[in-house]
Amino acid sequence: MRARPRPPLQGRGIFTGTGVIIAGLTATLVAILVPIWSYADRSDTGLSLLKAGTVTTPYGPLSALDRDFVTKVRLAGLWELPAGQQAEQKGTTQAVRTAGEHLVAGHTFLDARVRDVAAKLGLALPNEPNDQQKQWLATLNQAQGVDYDRQFANILRLAHGRVFSVVAEVRASTQNSLVRALADDANTTVLDHIKVLEATGYVDFAALAQELAGDSAPPLVNSPAPPGPTTDPGVVVPVTPSPYATTYSLPPAASSPAPVPS
Repeated sequence: MRARPRPPLQGRGIFTGTGVIIAGLTATLVAILVPIWSYADRSDTGLSLLKAGTVTTPYGPLSALDRDFVTKVRLAGLWELPAGQQAEQKGTTQAVRTAGEHLVAGHTFLDARVRDVAAKLGLALPNEPNDQQKQWLATLNQAQGVDYDRQFANILRLAHGRVFSVVAEVRASTQNSLVRALADDANTTVLDHIKVLEATGYVDFAALAQELAGDSAPPLVNSPAPPGPTTDPGVVVPVTPSPYATTYSLPPAASSPAPVPS
């Protein structure tokens, strides 16, 4: 007797469709969770990077950001001091000449501070401005008259605005007492310079805002240890004495904290 054929399963299509849906949901869930798990595995990435670039000193941990800040303070004096001296001579208004005077006095003060800090921390310091700073100086050298006043006020105000944010970041985060004191002095000096540059009346705030908004912070070089101790790089001083009397004074240099007993 021939076997009667079995009727097709009415629900087979339903089960097949359900399987596809379940497989799709599973794949989606995996796609969502894998990045979360991966991120969780790297949750200490920022802390690990900080530790990798930080070294121990008698004055507290010294981070890559701290070392970058010390270098930036030195670089600022290498070009802003001669720029200030030039403004004393080429400025067509008293306000511009006064701004130049503040730059000379302020960066003479800061350069002495940064050289002292670098010597205690065993850090190497540059002896000449970077390429961008040299370009700014070349622009000022070529400018004359009112154009010089305008170029001086805007270039220097842009530079001070950039370093001002760096000072704030370092002051808020550093664990090193020497760097903290240097940041205090830098904050006072830079803010004074910002104010006298704005007092010239030549700062284009709209252009300044666009420039600063387009800035991106350069990556830090996370060196494993300070590159010192090194020889003294020398004092940044004006080429000739200032023909103008100093009309203001900055706070005295912060006293260096005593080394932490081992």
